[in-house]
Amino acid sequence: MDYKKVSRRILKAVGGRNNILLLEQCATRLLFSIKDESLVDIAALEKIDGVLGVNQSRNLEVAIGTEVGQVFAALAQAEVTIKGKVGQSVYNEVALWRLGLFAFNNTATNLYMIGMAYVSYYASGIAGLAVVTVGTILTLMRIFDGFTDPIVGYFIDKTDGKFGKFRPFMVAGNVILGIMTLTIYHTTHLVDPKYRLVYFIAMYAIYIIGYTFQTACTKAGQAAMTNNPETRPKFGLFDMLYNSIIMTGISLYVSTYLVPKHGGFQELALFHELALTVVIFSGILTALAVIGIWTKDRTEFFGLGEGSTKTTFKDYWPVLKGNRPLQMLIVAAGTDKIALSVAGNATVAVMLYGIIIGDFSLSGLIGMIVLVPTLLITLWGTKYAGKFGQKKALVFGTQASIVMYGILFLFFLLADPTQISLKNFGLTTALFLILLIISNGAKTISGAFVIPMISDCADYETYKSGRFVPGMMGTLFSFVDKLISSFASMIIAFSVAAIGFTDRMPDITDGATPQIFWLTMALFIGLPVLGWIASLIAMKFYDLDKEKMIEVQKHIQSEKEKYILSQVE
Repeated sequence: MDYKKVSRRILKAVGGRNNILLLEQCATRLLFSIKDESLVDIAALEKIDGVLGVNQSRNLEVAIGTEVGQVFAALAQAEVTIKGKVGQSVYNEVALWRLGLFAFNNTATNLYMIGMAYVSYYASGIAGLAVVTVGTILTLMRIFDGFTDPIVGYFIDKTDGKFGKFRPFMVAGNVILGIMTLTIYHTTHLVDPKYRLVYFIAMYAIYIIGYTFQTACTKAGQAAMTNNPETRPKFGLFDMLYNSIIMTGISLYVSTYLVPKHGGFQELALFHELALTVVIFSGILTALAVIGIWTKDRTEFFGLGEGSTKTTFKDYWPVLKGNRPLQMLIVAAGTDKIALSVAGNATVAVMLYGIIIGDFSLSGLIGMIVLVPTLLITLWGTKYAGKFGQKKALVFGTQASIVMYGILFLFFLLADPTQISLKNFGLTTALFLILLIISNGAKTISGAFVIPMISDCADYETYKSGRFVPGMMGTLFSFVDKLISSFASMIIAFSVAAIGFTDRMPDITDGATPQIFWLTMALFIGLPVLGWIASLIAMKFYDLDKEKMIEVQKHIQSEKEKYILSQVE
């Protein structure tokens, strides 16, 4: 018997998976509790090869015989609402390829984040806005971004229509991002200087709203995709892989193609080409992410399903106040975010590779070299998280990051960084690559599980209060995270201004000075270490280890089954 074929035909005959309230397996039969009996085609059921008989009384009974277990398993893989007997804890499973596609949603928005990392160069060098002014605007816009998060999260939690909860916001957000990115890079410099600053602020504010629409779905959608403690960390692996490729690819694209082609960051054509590339690739990735979440963007995968406690906007504060794991995760991720946002800023890359090392093209080339080893380290970290829990994996990665970045600092202090070269490969280059590979691997493990851990916090809230509010949880997290990390652009702007760059950003044509060296070390190494120390302190008060999450999922499944039974009795 072809079990998958039989299960597909059964699903079609009973009116589809959305018409099934409850599915149980007996010794030789499948027992269906049906929403709308008029959608069931009894004649079609009886004609299916492998179906021995059909009886429709209080429940729909489909006799299969001794192979009922295999057909039941095939139906479970088809994501039927309930995949086990009442009282049996069953995880909401997801096909790995779907989880992998959904992870593209974060990559799509990160593409815009990387593309906008160069907006300071455009705004100051092309549009003629002052460096500190631009840095302050970007900081204020980041704060504005934080305030839009709870509002968008509220509307996500209230949405549950024909196209689901998340897909409408993913698509709308990406469209807004694309339009505004092209608008900013193509028109700001053309506006009358008297209104240019106001225009830039307005266009960037609309861009931020689109960014919030889409990024909120990455965090919130995780809770609907799967609740399996062993599967959920795999999102972090996909996310790291895609973002490593995209960040390395963009860095390589800018440093080895755009900059040589256009002669630096003072040419308008560079920004036009960069913006168009980002818009096209982000649109493709968003489409793939929508396909990934398609079958999970349904009511039955939202917490307790239709039995979830209704939530209003005034519940935001009690949720944040009463969910300690979320508070600790916000502290850990927020301090990391501001530090790594500064360390990963394009200006820091220019100072490190373009000025201190003396070859900006290395920023992309070395990124490609360390990508595969970093992926292998993260793959090990994902397996570690699946076995011991995401909390332990995050703590281990954070501890390793502190140690490795300390060693990396000693390398820059004692070695001659100008000897780092892929053309004249020597001991200095080899040592740098080894340290960078291990450091990047540890850093990636430290940050790879933050988004899946937000879903853990959302499930914990369902466990505690019956509320399924992934939009609220994700955007509350983002709200505080963005408020904290919003100062990254301002830190960069004021830092470079403090060493003399008041009317422009450091460029690859500038010479190396002690001021640039120590500023780069402080931003690239010092701030991340301080952020990781704060993370370790916060994780001591984060209670959602693997054992606790197993307890949480059993409770949620039990409550969901109780509600469904109350509806069919």
